[in-house]
Amino acid sequence: MEGTVVAVVLVALVALLVLRSGMRVVNQVERGVVFRWGKARPGHRNPGITFLIPFADRMRKVNVQVVTMPVPTQEGITKDNVSVKVDAVVYFRVVDPVRAAIEVQDYVFAVGQVAQSSLRSIIGKSDLDDLLSDRERLHEGLALMIDSPAAGWGVHIDRVEIKDVQLPESLKRSMSRQAEAERERRARVITADGEFQAAQQLANASRIMSDTPEAMQLRLLQTVVEVAAEKNSTLVMPFPVELLRYFDKAAQQFGATTPAAPVPAPAPPVEQP
Repeated sequence: MEGTVVAVVLVALVALLVLRSGMRVVNQVERGVVFRWGKARPGHRNPGITFLIPFADRMRKVNVQVVTMPVPTQEGITKDNVSVKVDAVVYFRVVDPVRAAIEVQDYVFAVGQVAQSSLRSIIGKSDLDDLLSDRERLHEGLALMIDSPAAGWGVHIDRVEIKDVQLPESLKRSMSRQAEAERERRARVITADGEFQAAQQLANASRIMSDTPEAMQLRLLQTVVEVAAEKNSTLVMPFPVELLRYFDKAAQQFGATTPAAPVPAPAPPVEQP
């Protein structure tokens, strides 16, 4: 009887040990891929406690969190023959743990290599202006280039962003001079436009004053009031140009009506004795 009890206890202990050896815990941020005799089982194990067949099953855990991977600086020549250095960052995550564990040996390394080659390719297909100003379109094209092979590995590319574009120093100086020239051109255009508008307004004012001479007198009195308000010891009175023209015409008429004075004859020479 005692031998039977000991045998039952031993069997129970062996069963518990076997059961304990087949028990695994999958974390919330992971998914489990089970291989039975070397062959992957369909589907994956969700977070929590899962049981495996001892000596037959082997489980590989795959992280499904978003991975932030910086792309090393890549040097290339743009479409308009400018040498630049560009670096980027890739955000991706695993959406199919089974394919990520089977189709590729190291999906993180594979995505990094594809990102580097795609970044060099996008540099050669883009102009310098696109790299500096139209980055949203480049981000979309770069994400599409990386996502095409990554989709077969069970990896989804969430976002790709270009962080920095390094330019040669000579090109930076040229762009600085170009920007300065552009600002100077805009300043000259604005000044010329202001002078043109001011000339138009002065021409309109002159036409109004020519139709109503009283407006010129009122403007003259207003100018005198503005000058006198400064408490100056000297008061300058503007002289109307029309009055000068009047005196000029009067002088011409007076010269035309007045007869010219006779020129006296020269005196005869006096002889010396």
